[in-house]
Amino acid sequence: MGNQKQNIDPRELESAFSLFTEASNQLSLAYADLQQQVVSLTEQLEIANGNLRRELDEKAALSRRLSLLLERLPGGVVELNEQGVVVEFNPAAHFMMQTLKLGSVWQEYAAAHLQATNVPDLWLSQSLKGERRISIVANDMPGENGKIMLVHDISDTWELQRALTQHKRLAAMGEMAAGLAHQLRTPLATALLYSAHLAKPELSDNDRQKFGQKNLARLRHLEVLIQNMLSFVRGHDVPLEAVKLSALLQEAQLVMQPQLQASQMQCTLSLPVDHEYLVVSANYKELLGCVTNLIDNAMLASKQGGEIRLSLLKQENMIELQVVDQGCGMSLEVQERLFEPFFTTRKEGTGLGLAIVSNLLARLGGEIGVNSTLGIGSSFTIRLPVLYCPTKV
Repeated sequence: MGNQKQNIDPRELESAFSLFTEASNQLSLAYADLQQQVVSLTEQLEIANGNLRRELDEKAALSRRLSLLLERLPGGVVELNEQGVVVEFNPAAHFMMQTLKLGSVWQEYAAAHLQATNVPDLWLSQSLKGERRISIVANDMPGENGKIMLVHDISDTWELQRALTQHKRLAAMGEMAAGLAHQLRTPLATALLYSAHLAKPELSDNDRQKFGQKNLARLRHLEVLIQNMLSFVRGHDVPLEAVKLSALLQEAQLVMQPQLQASQMQCTLSLPVDHEYLVVSANYKELLGCVTNLIDNAMLASKQGGEIRLSLLKQENMIELQVVDQGCGMSLEVQERLFEPFFTTRKEGTGLGLAIVSNLLARLGGEIGVNSTLGIGSSFTIRLPVLYCPTKV
C-alpha cells in the first residue's frame, strides 16, 4: 500500500493560529502588566525602605536623646527587674547612692545602706556630704515585670522647710508676745497693786488675807497665760500613744464634774456599741485638755441648769468627737475667727484656748469644726484618724 496523505482543513488551521495569536497577546499583556507591578512594587519598597530608614534614624536619635537625658538628669533613675535586682541606673542615682552596684538586690541594699524615716518614701543615706535625706518612689512599668524608681536628694529642701517652720514659729511667738503684752499688763498691774497693799503695816489680818488671795489669783492667771503661750508654740516633741476615746471622755466628765455641779449643769455621754475599739494616736493629757477646754467653753456659753452632750461616732477612717451645748450660740463672723490666736469674745479670755486645740489636732492629722446658731447653741466636732487595735486598750 502507498502512503496516504492526510487532509488538513485550512479553516481549522486558521482557527488554531488565531487561538495561538490571542494567547500570545494575552501573555504579552500579562507580562507587561507584571512588569508594571514589579516596577510599582519596587518603587513602593524603596519608599517603605526610605520610611523605615527615617524611622530607624529617628528612633536612634530618640534613643541617643533619652540616653543623654538620663545621663544628665539631676534626679536619679534606678531600674529593677521582676526579681528586684538592679539592672540599670543613671549617674545621678550613683552619685546619691555610691555603693549601689549593677546586680544588687534592692531590698538587701536598702536594708544595709538606707535608714527608713517616719515619712513615707523618705530615707536617710550616708554620702560624701554626710547624712542626706533621699526620696525614693517606685512605680511599676506597664507591659514589663520590673519597676522603675525615681530618686531625689531633698536634703537642702528639707533644711529650708525646717528653717521656714522655725521662722514661722518665731513669727507666731512674736505675734503672741505682742498680744500677750496687753493680756499680761492688767493682771500684773493688779498683782503689783495688791502687793503694795500687803506691804502696809496698818493693814488688818483679814484684809491682808483677802489681798493675799487676790494677789495669788492674779499670779495664777499670769501662769495660765504663759502656759498657754508655751503650748501654742510647742513643736512635735510630745510622745504619742494609743488613746481610747471613750475612757478619755469619761475622765473629762469626772474632771469637770465640780464645775458642772457648781453651775447645776449636766454633762451626758453617748457612746456607740464598738466604742472600746475607737482608738486614736495622740498624747492623752493634751487631748484631755482639749476636751475639757471645749466643755469649759460650753459651760461659759450656757445658762445655769443647762446640758452639755458628749458623743463619739466613727465615719469611715475617722472618729468624730462632738461637744454640743444649748447656750447662746455665735454669729458667722465670730465662727470665722474663732480659732485665731488672741481672738476672744470674753473679757477675761486669752483667746489662746481654741487656737491651741486647733494646732494640736492639726499635728495629729485631725481637725476641729464648729456649727453654731445664735440663741440655740453650738456644736464643736473633733475629727481624728482611726488607729485600729486588735485588742482592747
